[in-house]
Amino acid sequence: MLDFVKILGLKHRREVAGKSAIFSGEHFVLEETDWYLLNLFRLWWHYGISFLRLQMWVEEVMEKFMRIYKYQAHGYAFSSLEEMLRSLGGDAFVNMTQRSVAESLLEVGVTQRFVDDVIAAVLRSSYGQSVLVPAFAGAMSLAGAQGSTWAVEGGNKLVCSGLLKLTKANVIPARVTGVSLHSSEGRPLYQVHYEGGEGHGSAFYDMVVVTTPLHPSRSNFTFENFEPPIADFPGAFQPSVTSVVHGYLNSSYFGFPDPKLFPFASILTTDTPDLFFNAMDNICPVNISAAFRRKQPQEAAVWRVLSQQPLDKQQLKTLFRSYYSVQVTEWQAYPRYDAAKSLPPIVLHENLFYLSSVEWVASSMEMIAVAAKNVALLAYNRWHQDLDKIDQKDLMHKVKTEL
Repeated sequence: MLDFVKILGLKHRREVAGKSAIFSGEHFVLEETDWYLLNLFRLWWHYGISFLRLQMWVEEVMEKFMRIYKYQAHGYAFSSLEEMLRSLGGDAFVNMTQRSVAESLLEVGVTQRFVDDVIAAVLRSSYGQSVLVPAFAGAMSLAGAQGSTWAVEGGNKLVCSGLLKLTKANVIPARVTGVSLHSSEGRPLYQVHYEGGEGHGSAFYDMVVVTTPLHPSRSNFTFENFEPPIADFPGAFQPSVTSVVHGYLNSSYFGFPDPKLFPFASILTTDTPDLFFNAMDNICPVNISAAFRRKQPQEAAVWRVLSQQPLDKQQLKTLFRSYYSVQVTEWQAYPRYDAAKSLPPIVLHENLFYLSSVEWVASSMEMIAVAAKNVALLAYNRWHQDLDKIDQKDLMHKVKTEL
């Protein structure tokens, strides 16, 4: 994503400082302050050295994951998610998709209390799920929670629209309904069917990349003439509701009767049955001027509330003293992670590829970008029969000798 931003000449949005806290439904179990050393002391006081053990674990995973950028820079690609993971971190990375993040962290000495308070809060905020998500997805989420995330000035959507314009792609404004297999001179030919404002249509392609999730809860997509048949993959997606509320925060609910004293811009939550929201934060515009400042806590501000169900009026009244407007977006944002599920394939047919399978390893914009480049390299290498660039072993050694 950083490369895309540089290529398109976009800028990172200016960050606006704001403190975070973790809420249990009754009180804050952890509060951030303006002083870095005090924050470290509070973490040590409550959780011992669990924070350091977490940081070391995440850094080890990310250091190995970063190898993918070197591999792709040298044109290497992988035909399955398992091959990709093994090339980065061996069988340990594959196993991280089959065991929970809680189990992995407890194994390296992180305390149960730290998992219940901090890890659960981060995962509820990012994936809307519990500490039972697979360890690899959990590591990616926790890496993003350590302050390395950023946004694009003007909105992240500028990356997508800019790339479409840069590539001069021929965009057909229609919904793809399916793919049927044909052949031409001994090579597969794929007919893509779609429907739009002008009715039904189709076109033939040598290669096709499917980006829509092929799972029963998301897919109304068909494959014809394939043998063996291509069916939906097991699994489901996690419902997520985003409510953007312009109003006055009810700070009394969080233990601050005087709203002027409420210090937090972001509130995460523990996995408590009675809590009806996963997280909420005071959001900033996509364009931030030098003179911009956050609203004072007693002023009306724009808050984003993440929940698994739409908020009813009573729940809104619990969180806000009063409000001017509520905009609700309900969507299936991430896979409903289950450590027992196998990973979907990347290759569906000879030149038919599946991009969204990577979401079952971890779901983020960066993971999708990495997977997209892998599919592009894989398709190119297969088309030109450059098989030495696909699923190679000991890639770190090969890359070093090529430098």
